[in-house]
Amino acid sequence: MTAHTIAETEALPDAAPRVDSEVGPLRTVLLHRPGNELKRLTPRNNDQLLFDGVPWVGRAQEEHDAFAATLTSKGVEVLLLGDVLVQALEDNRARIAGIHSAVNERRLGIDLADALRSHLTSLDAPQLAHVLMTGMTFEELPAAEGASLVRKMHLPIDFAVDPLPNLLFTRDSSVWVGDRVAITSLALPARDRETTLTDLIYAYHPRFRRTGRAYGAHSAPLEGGDVLLLAPGVIAIGVGERTTPAGAESFARSALADGLAHTVLAVPIAQERATMHLDTVCTMVDRDAVVMYPAISDALTAYPLRSDGDGGVRVDGPVPFLEAAAEAMGIERLRVIDTGLDVVTAEREQWDDGNNTLAVAPGLVVAYERNVETNARLEDAGVEVLRIAGSELGSGRGGPRCMSCPIDRAPLV
Repeated sequence: MTAHTIAETEALPDAAPRVDSEVGPLRTVLLHRPGNELKRLTPRNNDQLLFDGVPWVGRAQEEHDAFAATLTSKGVEVLLLGDVLVQALEDNRARIAGIHSAVNERRLGIDLADALRSHLTSLDAPQLAHVLMTGMTFEELPAAEGASLVRKMHLPIDFAVDPLPNLLFTRDSSVWVGDRVAITSLALPARDRETTLTDLIYAYHPRFRRTGRAYGAHSAPLEGGDVLLLAPGVIAIGVGERTTPAGAESFARSALADGLAHTVLAVPIAQERATMHLDTVCTMVDRDAVVMYPAISDALTAYPLRSDGDGGVRVDGPVPFLEAAAEAMGIERLRVIDTGLDVVTAEREQWDDGNNTLAVAPGLVVAYERNVETNARLEDAGVEVLRIAGSELGSGRGGPRCMSCPIDRAPLV
């Protein structure tokens, strides 16, 4: 595949990244090529680690390489999370943060935690990055002096450091709004450490040394798959299984106070696996168009949040989402392209991430090839579809948008 190496990344221009919309021409994106963390998945733990099955890792890597190659063929700069993590870990402050996140003293006890901490400190940056992403089982722990009840009472294949198979979905742990990045707060325990890795990348990688931060409150859950930049100054935030009302409100208040948005739409969605994020039911495919699951298009509502002029926030609604979005975007209406052609097809293709498209430019999107009917409807509506395979990538319930964190987009003109 074509992706920048660490050395090439360091030599790239130091222009400030910026993302103001979902569909502005994509310049730079952060992906994570599936690695050995996926080999940690078994029928015993895949549910706990949020996968619906046990993927064929080699095939998942081939599919991801093809995804990255599709983007680079359109002039998109692809950064790989594993590469930028290694370079960030060359900074000792990043190493300390990464090791601190990996060593759970409450689980391991003081003695075993000290032994693990000492071992991780001895690793070079690539080796440490490997453990931080892939995890470590008790049988892989370094030998410690004396007996350890903790080691004896765990199975050898139990995790002393949990793997992070959901790193594949780089969308969730950070969101770019304007020229700032927001480190999110992921809801489920299986994803706790992802934001630590993302945070240290943005803090210590030379590429991002001048990047400002948005959204200072990390206590309430908010995930990037729920955040859609409908237009410059207009943000939609899904509230459901992964993002709470408190998380949406904290993010909205921060974006409004910082002048990153004039309107934030909080959009309630069903709290269930099939609709875990707003981008599983709705994504932008053009300046004025979305692909949307038809079963909810008429019922979807929104609570508009705007500054009240006195440093506070006014909350209105609920109002119909499509009407509120069009009004905030300053357009007459938001065009809706339905998932599928009938009720059954729509349900199947929504489950298979038919709505989860990644816009490379206005009217140009990447989508899974298996969603045949939805892709046909997109093309009938004038949207060009770049089809990619996703039979193994989709086992974690995520499509092209879930697997990508746009870092830089050209402005819409």
